Amino acid sequence: MPWTLTVSELNDYVRRALASDPSLRFLSLRGEVSDFKKYTSGHWYFTLKDEACTIQCVCFRQYNMRLDFRPENGMKVVLTGAVGLYAERGSYQFYAESITRDGVGDLFLKLEQLKARLMKEGLFDVAKKRPLPLLPRAVGVVTSRSGAVIHDIATVTRRRYPAMQIILRPAQVQGEGAAEDIARGIAEISLLPQVDVVIVGRGGGSLEDLWAFNEEIVVRAIAACPVPVVSAVGHEVDVTLSDLAADVRAATPSVAAEVCVPERDALLAAVEKMRREMGKACVGRLLALKNRTAYLEKRLAACHPAAQLQRMNARAGLLAQRLRAAMEKGMTARQTRLQLLCNQLAALGPRQALERGYAVVLSGRDAVTSVSQVKEEMSLLMRDGRVRVRTLEVRKEDPFGEEASEL
Repeated sequence: MPWTLTVSELNDYVRRALASDPSLRFLSLRGEVSDFKKYTSGHWYFTLKDEACTIQCVCFRQYNMRLDFRPENGMKVVLTGAVGLYAERGSYQFYAESITRDGVGDLFLKLEQLKARLMKEGLFDVAKKRPLPLLPRAVGVVTSRSGAVIHDIATVTRRRYPAMQIILRPAQVQGEGAAEDIARGIAEISLLPQVDVVIVGRGGGSLEDLWAFNEEIVVRAIAACPVPVVSAVGHEVDVTLSDLAADVRAATPSVAAEVCVPERDALLAAVEKMRREMGKACVGRLLALKNRTAYLEKRLAACHPAAQLQRMNARAGLLAQRLRAAMEKGMTARQTRLQLLCNQLAALGPRQALERGYAVVLSGRDAVTSVSQVKEEMSLLMRDGRVRVRTLEVRKEDPFGEEASEL
């Protein structure tokens, strides 16, 4: 009769079996750290690997708080702890209670010291990063001739911009003399007049494999390069000093090619869009200039001497018409006034008095209005003629008084 278990029972059995094995309770495990993650709980989860296999590892917060360093991807370490099973997932893993560096401690210390010194010099200053050219004439690549890097870059470039020129400067990317060769390659390829951007990179690997890109000579060569540099070293989790010194860091060589080489179709579409916008702008500008020209032509025509003379003639005609109207109106008013005065003069003149029976006494041609002006001979001017008279008596008195009424 076979032994029938549930999944939970099986996982629990295996977990207890592993826990009861004294050889798996306290042992040391050597390998390289990868996929390191620190969670908000403070626990560390990572993978430990060697040339052939991997194992999932965890170091809980109460243990990693005792350490004076934090593991990084590519670091070789020695773990001390126990093998166990995470029953809920059926996951076989190593529970680390202590972690020590294995052989590369000096390299990490050297790396941190160099990083601090170069950072103090400003080689990693973000303000010094240069923008990449929109359409480089050629892309220079410093990497291994036989690696996958140049193949990936060429594949992406042919897809995005088939006519883009790629110039490879083969370089040793690992081992003794690699750093010097990479630095020379950067300096040499940057001197080519058609190269507007340089990609420096290699595939992933351990810390030792990538160490050439942490060497000071390579970092300074990248910083001194006269054209922008894109670093594509290792995988996304791998960070070297070359990445910090480069103008742009790409997670992979393919990404480096994408950031350096624009898409031909996208450029053509952008050019076509700009052409349409420029055409619209030109038409709008020409229309505005046409309207402006028409406005200036009207102003110029208005300022022409013939136009000014025509306006002056029209104004003179209007003023003459207004002058004639004013003269006629003034003449009529004066004639009316003169007629009124003539009528008043006629009403108040001597003729009317003569018509009423009065007479005017004249001494020569002067009217006699007072007895002091009486002469011996005078003439009387009456309604229908003149009468010459001789003065018999002169009496000075009120002509309308009682004495005068007795005469």
